[in-house]
Amino acid sequence: MDIYVILKQTFDTEEKIIVEDGTISEDGVQYVINPYDEYAVEEAIQKREELGGNVYVIAVGPERTSEALRTALAMGADEAVLISDERIGSDENTISKVLAAYFEGQKVDFILGGYFSVDNGAGQVAIRLAQLLDIPHVGSITKLDISNDKALADRDAEGDLEQVEVTLPAVFTAQQGLNEPRYPSLPGIMKAKRKPLQQLTLDDLDIEESELIPKTARTDLSLPPQKEAGQILKGETAEQVKELVEKLQHDAKVL
Repeated sequence: MDIYVILKQTFDTEEKIIVEDGTISEDGVQYVINPYDEYAVEEAIQKREELGGNVYVIAVGPERTSEALRTALAMGADEAVLISDERIGSDENTISKVLAAYFEGQKVDFILGGYFSVDNGAGQVAIRLAQLLDIPHVGSITKLDISNDKALADRDAEGDLEQVEVTLPAVFTAQQGLNEPRYPSLPGIMKAKRKPLQQLTLDDLDIEESELIPKTARTDLSLPPQKEAGQILKGETAEQVKELVEKLQHDAKVL
């Protein structure tokens, strides 16, 4: 089977984020595979081990995105493609059109991606891609079974479980709990250096720059306000309770 994973490189949310002039400062920022995309990569590898075939990882982004693709290759993906061009914007409409132009020339059994990216939480690219390719889309999956040209997926429906059957090819987005992503092994890291990583620009795709006019633009970005420091109540238990009730009534105004 020809199994594709669309992934994104995002900043590591475990690291300190600095916002300057409405954008995230890249000074000292660590970049990683979007965590939800790791579930997609792992699922693709497991399905290849079960069904045979190849796993291809695809990303649209700057040159540094190749690091995330190399990580996916070290996990076990077979080949990678980076579409990098300064003429490509970062909004979801543009990215999905670029990906659709790439997939128009590929034989695809199914496409996996993360439910959303942790840097902006939009969760639009996979849905838009499926629409452009005119194939089914199932989001937030927690289980996936493939049989011939059919797929049966369990999806998280806001706490409930929904089971969906679709005909392949189709696009699926991975929710936490779909699997447990593997860590790249040392042999895997060494092999990844020799695996194919193709780099493309808009000139390699059947798409005009005029088709990539962004539909949305971020106007501002800011961090949440800092929380006030906590308070430790002192004294006897009765005194602490009395002071706590007063603060809840007069300061927090929740009683």
